Amino acid sequence: MNVIKTGIEGVVILEPRVFADPRGYFFESYSKRLFDECIGREIDFVQDNQSRSVRGVIRGLHFQKPPHAQSKLVRCIRGAVLDVAVDIRRWSPTYGQHVAVELTEDNARMLFVPRGFAHGFSVLSQEAVFQYKCDNYYAPESEGGISVADESLGIDWRISPSEAILSEKDLRHPEFSKFETPFITEKLY
Repeated sequence: MNVIKTGIEGVVILEPRVFADPRGYFFESYSKRLFDECIGREIDFVQDNQSRSVRGVIRGLHFQKPPHAQSKLVRCIRGAVLDVAVDIRRWSPTYGQHVAVELTEDNARMLFVPRGFAHGFSVLSQEAVFQYKCDNYYAPESEGGISVADESLGIDWRISPSEAILSEKDLRHPEFSKFETPFITEKLY
């Protein structure tokens, strides 16, 4: 497993070793032992989610408030997405900054998003199937979000505004400047 550090501590890109031949390919998409070694600490994933979306869909920017905060290991198993993680940890030197990485079925890359980040993605292909491993259970009362249209975040979703498809809920998220982070202290686990 190749680990690629990003500009924000804790957010890493993981590239599995893909074994390809004329029959197709094989790779280990998840190994707890190997994943924990790559991240440098133990993570216990308790819930897997999967979504299917069409071109132009932007999902996000979502997070779960403590005590239901979630770390996520995400990947695109069909199609292509631009995956984004925004640092919402008030104490962090990278507060308000983001990482954006293209995840595709062909590159097999995964992104680890620790607790204390808002997460979202845009669909770049005609269709995308996206998988999430989460280290805490979903709690609807702890949902939070930030507007994907907030230009102050500097995110290029690679989808034109006229093409963007958002849920009603995602359209109501506040801009970053009006957002109150629940991640005030460093204790996230």
